[in-house]
Amino acid sequence: MYDKKKRIKADASLTIIAFIWGITFVTVKNAIADMAPYTFLAFRFGIAFIFMIFFCIGLLKENSKKILFPGILLGVFLFGGYAFQTIGLQYTTVSNAGFITGLSVVIVPLIYSVINRTLPSKTAAVGALCAAVGVGMLSLKENYSFNPGDFLMLMCAFCFALHIVFVGRYVSNINPTLLTTIQIGTVAVISGLAGLAFESHLPLCFTKDVWIGLLTTAIPATALAFFIQNSMQRYTTPMHTAVIFSLEPVFAGMAGYFLLGEVLGPMGLLGAALVFLGMILSEVSEIQSSSGKVMKDMQDITS
Repeated sequence: MYDKKKRIKADASLTIIAFIWGITFVTVKNAIADMAPYTFLAFRFGIAFIFMIFFCIGLLKENSKKILFPGILLGVFLFGGYAFQTIGLQYTTVSNAGFITGLSVVIVPLIYSVINRTLPSKTAAVGALCAAVGVGMLSLKENYSFNPGDFLMLMCAFCFALHIVFVGRYVSNINPTLLTTIQIGTVAVISGLAGLAFESHLPLCFTKDVWIGLLTTAIPATALAFFIQNSMQRYTTPMHTAVIFSLEPVFAGMAGYFLLGEVLGPMGLLGAALVFLGMILSEVSEIQSSSGKVMKDMQDITS
């Protein structure tokens, strides 16, 4: 069982992260209009890595082999998530991107079902179905053609779900500062290599939107956000973390509406509502699962 006070603190911290990630959809969308996506990611995560290095100087004596593989693995998942997300933002709206990325809350319990070779609960299955239909409604354009940017966002959601699952697996035994630094450094390296391979040239100067994008994402939405997640997720479950992160699309939708004037339209609003319903059903499924485990433990104690 998790300590109640620590779990409340973790929930509050993870909610703040969801808020930061939600509103930075706007600044990233503006920035990648002036800078190629892999290059932007390389600068974003490179700055975050340099920032985190200063906190690792006294920790380098720890078992690096024990930390290296988990950090790189988490970094690969993060790169996949941010690469799909950043490129996808070029072809879809902030609101769509936020709601589809939030599907990770549905995908996390499904991944657990695959790992544990068990069928998801009926509630989780209905939630996944609602979310899938909602994504379809968000992704279809007025002429009923599929938006490729939304498909990239769906792949992004899978990568972030894998990241949440494996953070839950590793954080209890590994220093969160080193774990955060290694995974951020991994994303910076892969992004830089991808930029050199697939993008034509490095920018000689940064526009105002690029600077705003880097200032809002490199430290608060990357270095600090992942450090907080790695530190706080040890006090809660990966599935509960995913549920809290489902607030991210709400914040993203609000930011898209107030800052960019984006409007989903009737079909998009219904799709967003179905995605959100799927997230809520996933939370209900987790609560039911947790309650069942508590009842079983009590029966074992009294028997």
